[in-house]
Amino acid sequence: MSRQMADASICLYTDKTSYQVTCTEDQGIKPGMLEKHAIMELHKATAPKKVPSKLQHKRNEEDIKMSSNLVGSEEGDSQQLSCSCGEEQAKNKSKKKRLKGNLVKKDEGECGPEVDLIIAGKSPNKNIKSPQTQASKESLPQSNKDKGTKGGRGSRKQLFEQYMCTEDVSAGLERGELMKGVLRINPKKYMEAFVPSPDGSADIFLDGIAARNRALNGDVVVVKVLPPEQWKAVGGDLNERTLASQMVPKAPDVIVEAHYNEDDEVIGKMKNVSLHDKALVTTQSVIHGSAFNISGSSSERAMQRTGKVVFIFEQKHSRAASGFLKFLPNKNFAMFSPVDHRIPRVNLPLADCPADFVSRPGDYENTLFICRITHWPADNNFAEGRLAKTLGQAGEIEPETEGIMTEYDVDFSEFSEEVLNCLPQDLPWSIPAHELSRRRDLRKECVFTIDPATARDLDDALSCKQLSDGNFEVGVHIADVSYFVEDGSVLDQIAGKRATSVYLVQKVIPMLPRLLCEELCSLNPLTDRLTFSVIWKLSPEGKILSEWFGRTVICSCIKMSYDHAQSMIEAPDKHFSAEELPPCSPNHRIHEIQEAILDLHNIAKQLRAQRFEGGALQLNQLKLSFTLDKESSMPQGCYVYQYQDSNKLVEEFMLLANMAAAHQIYRTYPELAILRRHPPPQSKMVDDLQEFCDQMGLDIDFNSSGGLHRSLNENLGNDVYAAARREVLTHTCSRAMQMASYFCTGALKDENSFHHYALNVPLYTHFTSPIRRYVDVIVHRLLAASLNCGPPLSLSIEEVHKLASHCNDRKTASKRVQESSSELFFAVFVKECGPLDSEAMVVGVLDQSFDVLVLRYGVQKRIYCNSLEGLKAVHFRKVGKRPEMTLVWEQGDPSKESTQQEISIFTLLDVQLKADGAPMKYSAVLKRPSAYV
Repeated sequence: MSRQMADASICLYTDKTSYQVTCTEDQGIKPGMLEKHAIMELHKATAPKKVPSKLQHKRNEEDIKMSSNLVGSEEGDSQQLSCSCGEEQAKNKSKKKRLKGNLVKKDEGECGPEVDLIIAGKSPNKNIKSPQTQASKESLPQSNKDKGTKGGRGSRKQLFEQYMCTEDVSAGLERGELMKGVLRINPKKYMEAFVPSPDGSADIFLDGIAARNRALNGDVVVVKVLPPEQWKAVGGDLNERTLASQMVPKAPDVIVEAHYNEDDEVIGKMKNVSLHDKALVTTQSVIHGSAFNISGSSSERAMQRTGKVVFIFEQKHSRAASGFLKFLPNKNFAMFSPVDHRIPRVNLPLADCPADFVSRPGDYENTLFICRITHWPADNNFAEGRLAKTLGQAGEIEPETEGIMTEYDVDFSEFSEEVLNCLPQDLPWSIPAHELSRRRDLRKECVFTIDPATARDLDDALSCKQLSDGNFEVGVHIADVSYFVEDGSVLDQIAGKRATSVYLVQKVIPMLPRLLCEELCSLNPLTDRLTFSVIWKLSPEGKILSEWFGRTVICSCIKMSYDHAQSMIEAPDKHFSAEELPPCSPNHRIHEIQEAILDLHNIAKQLRAQRFEGGALQLNQLKLSFTLDKESSMPQGCYVYQYQDSNKLVEEFMLLANMAAAHQIYRTYPELAILRRHPPPQSKMVDDLQEFCDQMGLDIDFNSSGGLHRSLNENLGNDVYAAARREVLTHTCSRAMQMASYFCTGALKDENSFHHYALNVPLYTHFTSPIRRYVDVIVHRLLAASLNCGPPLSLSIEEVHKLASHCNDRKTASKRVQESSSELFFAVFVKECGPLDSEAMVVGVLDQSFDVLVLRYGVQKRIYCNSLEGLKAVHFRKVGKRPEMTLVWEQGDPSKESTQQEISIFTLLDVQLKADGAPMKYSAVLKRPSAYV
């Protein structure tokens, strides 16, 4: 787990809550397995019962409060034209001449009106890439499908604008008239979407489905900014709208350390726009059923630029979704309603549906299906698609899990025979003699692994011995996966396509076949294994005196768990017996291993202190973990994971190895190295956050990563709630952070942009997890070539650039899947064991709701004021950027006056988590203060 921190030492992720799992049966999930010692509090569940699968076809309350610009109806009337679409069409018509340069009017062969047209053919301009469709190719329509009058469709109004041609898009981007960015659709208000501005200013707001022009969440789109008279004047909700637009459908994005997975590095860019510098007071009172807005004049309100999608540069969304079928009487098609509200409803052929669906549609009300969008006509509110698979009953873990993986395009199929034929066929396998002769033999050294107790894919091992001069020889030994994965082989191709292993709560989807993950590459104890090593001569203070890289062979003497290592750290004078530890090689005494761990611990403390003194940033988050029933894999309990010194020990040396590898490959291949960069935060957001913290009375230093780290850890008190306040402030400070990403050094000319902000180092890469990360395999190949112990890399700069981009995409998808899996299991836990009571701390305050951190479980939830029983009124106000709310509670005795409760950031509350009626949904409810009952 700590080696996973190695790159995470800033590694950012959007969700405030990460989850890990301890299973009573060995599942082989390395990042998700925790030791008994890590349990802060274990909440036991009764014997798991089957999760009810009663379906709620209605969308969540916050989603069905649709404004007049909703396209489509719940009943599936695909002919219905929304207000906004009609208005948009009218605007487009009236402005036809003015927009003629942008609304393309060319021959059918050049610019058709639909998504699929952009896919056809190669771009005539090398700067524009044609998006790749992920739908079934045979079902793609012709490019002129929407333009003719055949099939009775000629009278239909065009709801979406035609896409611009690639030539016009390229020219518009070069002139700065158009902007390119990733589309983010608000998961709570799916009529709202955002695209980040390239100059780092406020996001471009896309108001309504017509404005995003059939693009889906995550797509790379080209946007045209609308005239200023069409911009949105926003009172207190600009920040909320942008916050909620992040790609994770939970609470606002947060930048945090990935303590259990190096994939947690995703961050959304949240922007605030202000037309003035002075503090403004915006108030809003809500009395049940009515809202009274009392805000400043329009000149005092924030203005947000609005835009519309004119081209889909790249379809990143899989165009697949899980959801439910709905029967439409007198229609020759059925409606598919996705679970994710950001995806449009889909019309699909009845022939795709189960044979008895027409006669017995009620039998399928609770059944989850997978649908793939094949086409979205310009004259239809709904997309068209094909039914791909029946998953099973909604609310059950396995069908829900498969739906999550399919939506994020995770390849969870079994490896083909062609792939498996690339593996050694003569088993049991042993290292060939000629290979041994090429490597440095470390099999007699005291080498050991430290991992979660149930881990099976052991990537890394450590060694440490004191030298006669008082210094230490410290080694990091990484599984030599590149020896088994030959460049260009079918195995290499599938590994590159998957790019990463995907860790779910109950299982792992491996990047490589299990024969490699769990046996031939895994550094199992008492077994000879091939490794790639970096060995340093270090002073007791952690200063690097010398460094050696090379291919090696080791024989790990013991498989230690984090708990075992922690026990040795906490009891340095204790003599551990063989019965207290896992099987150990007879060639190395337990005392020798303990001494090595204690020496590594002392050096790691020095390295860690130097890192933070040098300006590194680490934003910690609470991690919720699960215990699972070994038979059913249902959650039996959950607890908050405790990060220990043994985790930090491993983390420091993984960081050191990754940095050393980065320097080695960049020194040798300055154009082909694949590194990892983390840009500094957006300056505009930093200024806003500084103002916010000042108004909150918080002394937070945003001038540097090191200053931010120090102030977060030193200026929030040391009482029992200091950690909770730090968590809340992490949530706030993370908004300015950007995404860490892989890149090819030859594709990024400015060496200053290589810098890793959170680690505060000039060069960084990933070297330490090649079993589960394809970038690490490429880094190993670069290292081998640089050391003349492997063939030269056969990739060009462009190929490495594309590979880096693909790995970024798959890391993002993997993170989303992990989060969704964790949400799924916690929802099941709440349903099985709830209601669950806990203290909570307010994270953010909106005009009609507020977000809380549930301290007992480390999750964040939103509480909606209109759902609180006994609440008479809500008064919202903002002083500058500081939001506050007053809740007015009714008294049980009508003769008494109503009582007020103040809500602001850091306020402590009592909440209850309880299951909703819909599958896999749960809510947080504010418990009415006892004094007011």
